[in-house]
Amino acid sequence: MADLMKFVQDELVTKKDFPIFGAGDTITVYYEIKEGEKTRTQCFKGVVIQRKGSGNTETFTIRKMSGSVGVERIFPVNMPALQKVEVNQRGKVRRARIYYFRELTGKKAKIREKRR
Repeated sequence: MADLMKFVQDELVTKKDFPIFGAGDTITVYYEIKEGEKTRTQCFKGVVIQRKGSGNTETFTIRKMSGSVGVERIFPVNMPALQKVEVNQRGKVRRARIYYFRELTGKKAKIREKRR
């Protein structure tokens, strides 16, 4: 059974070439939305809170502030509606999952940029 699952994952699921990003990075995700008959592209720009899973089940969580309300969205890496991922800023954090970022406000909610 495991061999069958591996075969399906390797052969039938299309791989998408996204840039390498991790927790603390600010990224913009472009994805397709269907509204009735029409489709349009919407972007979601925010800070990556975590990457979770591996292979076809890998997901990443993005958090952005909409006014004074925090909004989080979970995107599967292999979601067919994902069109493009842009890395806007590399962040310097010391953890792989920055859940503490949810409680921070104001200047403390800034993430320092990683020097190249």
